[in-house]
Amino acid sequence: MILQSTPVLFVDAVEPSETFFAKLGFERTVSVPEDGDGPADFVILMQGGRNDSGLGVMLQTRAAARGDMTDADPALFEGAGSFLFLSVADVGAATRALAGHEIFLPRRKTFYGATEIGFREPGGHHVVLAQYGAD
Repeated sequence: MILQSTPVLFVDAVEPSETFFAKLGFERTVSVPEDGDGPADFVILMQGGRNDSGLGVMLQTRAAARGDMTDADPALFEGAGSFLFLSVADVGAATRALAGHEIFLPRRKTFYGATEIGFREPGGHHVVLAQYGAD
């Protein structure tokens, strides 16, 4: 049935959020507009820049989304309510890579055996990084 699930995050500008996710190993594989003139309205970021990695995130400006999906309720594209949960191999390394970004959830040990920390990425979305079995 389902082969892949990729979140689409609506943002005011692609580049600040792209920089955030690049620090976690995501690389741009698709960009619109493709000609490189001006800022991108939409990008696909895949882990390690590999389309076959199965790990990706899409960023689309709110303006581009409203223009693309004209039959949808425009309120759909406002605000930032997404909450991403990402398993990582090394929560310490990921935390260091994101130094300077806002932490909304201080590092903690959960009852289900994960060490977690949560960051707010520049588009306003919440990203929780979790390492299972970490001390």
